[in-house]
Amino acid sequence: DKTYEAMRIAYGTAEDYHMLIKAYQSMKAEDFELFVDFFCADGRDLNAIGKDGRTVLAVIATHRHGAPYADILKAAGAR
Repeated sequence: DKTYEAMRIAYGTAEDYHMLIKAYQSMKAEDFELFVDFFCADGRDLNAIGKDGRTVLAVIATHRHGAPYADILKAAGAR
């Protein structure tokens, strides 16, 4: 079983967006990088849009300590 499959969608949010934001909120950067590798290998969408119309990268880019996570997403192809 993949860890991200255990994460459930909350409040009608797009599944891929929800999984990425939950991973970001709960993982150290090095673990998040591994998660993103598995996420991409499974054909998931790094550019999924949240209910507010932003991608996870756009959200993380506004966070004071989000730079390492944003770099991981960019390296994996997020826009």
